[in-house]
Amino acid sequence: MSDVGTGASSDNGNDTPPIWGGGDQSPGPSRRPEPKGPLAHVPIGRVSAQSLLSDPRYRHLRRRVILALAVGIVVWLLLQSWRVGVTAAIIAAIADAIQQARMDSSIPAWRRASSAERRTEHQLRRLERKGYRTLHARAIPNSDAQIDHLVIGPTGVYAVDSEKWDRRLPVRAQGHRKLFHGPFNKKDRLNEARWEAQQASELISRELGREITVIPSLAIYGPPVPWRTLTIRDVDVFSGGFVRKWITKRERSLTPDEIDAIYRAAERVLPPRYPVDPAPSSRTVGNMSR
Repeated sequence: MSDVGTGASSDNGNDTPPIWGGGDQSPGPSRRPEPKGPLAHVPIGRVSAQSLLSDPRYRHLRRRVILALAVGIVVWLLLQSWRVGVTAAIIAAIADAIQQARMDSSIPAWRRASSAERRTEHQLRRLERKGYRTLHARAIPNSDAQIDHLVIGPTGVYAVDSEKWDRRLPVRAQGHRKLFHGPFNKKDRLNEARWEAQQASELISRELGREITVIPSLAIYGPPVPWRTLTIRDVDVFSGGFVRKWITKRERSLTPDEIDAIYRAAERVLPPRYPVDPAPSSRTVGNMSR
């Protein structure tokens, strides 16, 4: 995974009335509640547009405003028409909003450091109309591992791990046993992907009471991959842009009812990777070597 659902938090309300110290039972003068969160440093009643744009939550709005202003000024200087400049600025802001919406992800915010996961997720969305269902960023219980994308559809069940590698280093293989990225042997990464798929297969099979095979894969972004699909250490390896074709090229083996049953079982046994740790440690999956 590159660099897997979102968790919901709840407020624990306390209905117990406050106990005031001393003999005086009156609560005294009311106090305005203190602000919390990113805007805690901003005085109440003085929240300005500038303070909002400086909030990290509104970083995309700041970028959009700067982009629109830049486009508007350039067009105005070139065409000497403020109306055309304003129109161009509005169009630029709309285009940026559309692009941002297309990049939105169901993966939690602290996991979105991986552009590879976002790109794979965007591709998999196009499979929904063909009857495929996908779970993103699902944890393997009792480990730090996760499956980036679990895909269930007419052609089977797939575990897709997305990787973004340095494009300057070549990808090469030695037979069906070794994968290299430049001088780096990716044996551990392949073992991890295979182990994750095996765990998902066992958990889902136990939940449904029948055997479910989960096919492991590694989708690589960055350097060119000199093959379409190559199975290395039982893991299908391919270029990230090939993920949809890799899934749909197989024969149909599952009915809509089976897809729905497997999807619901996977939801139960593979919990979402909740954003409780903003800097998750490297995955520990035990002894995965063959």
